[in-house]
Amino acid sequence: MKTFLIIFMALNSFVAIAKEYHFVAINNLIEQEVGTIVLPEVYKQLGISISITPLPGKRAQHQATSGMSDGEIMRIYSYGIENPTTIRVPTPYYQLETMAFIRKDSGIKITKKADLAQYDIAKVRGVKHTNNITQGLTNVTDVNSTEKVMKLVSEGLADVGLTNTVDGLMVLKNLKLDNVVSINKPLATLDLFHYIHESQKVLVPLVDQKLQALIKNGELARIIKKAESAVITLKEQDYK
Repeated sequence: MKTFLIIFMALNSFVAIAKEYHFVAINNLIEQEVGTIVLPEVYKQLGISISITPLPGKRAQHQATSGMSDGEIMRIYSYGIENPTTIRVPTPYYQLETMAFIRKDSGIKITKKADLAQYDIAKVRGVKHTNNITQGLTNVTDVNSTEKVMKLVSEGLADVGLTNTVDGLMVLKNLKLDNVVSINKPLATLDLFHYIHESQKVLVPLVDQKLQALIKNGELARIIKKAESAVITLKEQDYK
């Protein structure tokens, strides 16, 4: 009987991971685009096929938390606290920095989160790390892309733009905006985690163990570097 039970459980687990899984990502953010390359490779090494749909942040969250999708590819730690129907894969696989961008001639000085209260801020709608750092502030404008954030700052229609450092710097380069710069250091550095809907929790330990192995043997770093290079190349081509 015991042997039968073990075989039955194993078959159930196989059925659970035999199908293709579908995840969502936030659109128009470089770190998320890197994740859309990295995460399928992680699953591929588990023998699992996944698809990913980029969506605006709030729509992505709704699909992931409602079970309309099997989860989100990449969110910060607090996302799991706020959305208990998703399960955080414990091992982070990427990072982002919350960076403030200002006009060169603005004279604005920002060294800590509290300084943001003095200024008009622009950020991308539905992004958790910039939502968190501006929580409680009333001087915030949400827009649909980092390009729009940087244009508002460049044109003096916003004092500060908030986004991931790499995302912001790449957009400035591609838009050829030389009057906007980042502050000296990020306001926060945050690990990024993969989130899986509770209905597919069988995947969590499998993905976590694979991530740990890829980190240990150095392969995850190589996958990420290759993905970053591909995303940067594509972005540069988009602006030509």
